[in-house]
Amino acid sequence: MTEAPRIPTKWRPSMALVVYSVLLVVLGLPSGLIVLVRTLGGRGLSALETGVLVASLIVTLVIAYVLTRAVTKPIAALVGRTREISQGGRDAIRPLDAYGTAELATLSQGFLDLASRLMDRTEYMRSFAAHVSHELKSPLTAIRGSAELMRDDGAGMTGAERQRFLDHIIADADRLTRHVARLRELAQAEMPLARGETTLDAVLPDLRSHFSTLRVTASGEDVVLGLPKEALGIVLTHLAENSAEHGAKHLEIAARREEERVTLTVADDGEGISEGNRDRIFQPFFTTRRESGGTGMGLDIVRAMLEAHDAGIELVPSNKGATFRLGLPNR
Repeated sequence: MTEAPRIPTKWRPSMALVVYSVLLVVLGLPSGLIVLVRTLGGRGLSALETGVLVASLIVTLVIAYVLTRAVTKPIAALVGRTREISQGGRDAIRPLDAYGTAELATLSQGFLDLASRLMDRTEYMRSFAAHVSHELKSPLTAIRGSAELMRDDGAGMTGAERQRFLDHIIADADRLTRHVARLRELAQAEMPLARGETTLDAVLPDLRSHFSTLRVTASGEDVVLGLPKEALGIVLTHLAENSAEHGAKHLEIAARREEERVTLTVADDGEGISEGNRDRIFQPFFTTRRESGGTGMGLDIVRAMLEAHDAGIELVPSNKGATFRLGLPNR
């Protein structure tokens, strides 16, 4: 694990020392000048003047104390909360009891938001690692089992039996290859590509040639979309592949500019998505086609790619097939 950069160790004044010093200088400089002028003029301070100076000093110290508490207490609480979060996880992500100033409240909220996102990312990676381990373990176990059987009993096998085991090994190796390819695509999707914009016109020719069995129609082809061409191509390719694998013959894509976003609707006439699976389709490795080679990563790649470009995707109700609505930046 990479160690965090260390702040150089040297003496630095505390916040309390800075506040007290500033206020005392602000009070002491004019007061000292008054005393000096009176002394050089041969006139001392009257009892009233001395009392006023003493009272001013006391008031200054009280103000310094209040300001110091208003600033240092929330900062100390925020520092303590960072230690709690590093040791206690999500349960420690909670608001402070006091914030002192508007700037410290904004700083604290930004820190809590960052901590929450990092915790979400950590939990996602933990879950994702468990899924990857399970998905890769199954074909590896099958390959190992087939190879051991051929090693131990290969001499007594018929040609057809050996061919069957070899076919199983090749099929499981192909499954591993697909998983590795999708994992690479997912890693690339979560790393934002260069910012840019494009239109449907720029990606539709490649999409139609790649999916010759799908009749792809579109509207709003000239609407500017807040995604680079490469990202939009990846997103539509995975959605079209998902449609084709579920029996769709027609894919309709519509782009529409709204006030703050651009909406891209992708609808097909395939088998659709059952009610029980609607909440699971964006989960990594969820698929209803595992026996026929599905990896369950296509929609997760789409989601990650869009989120990397400040966009999003949702499944919306439809009378036939599946309909996805994408919200894209309006640049």
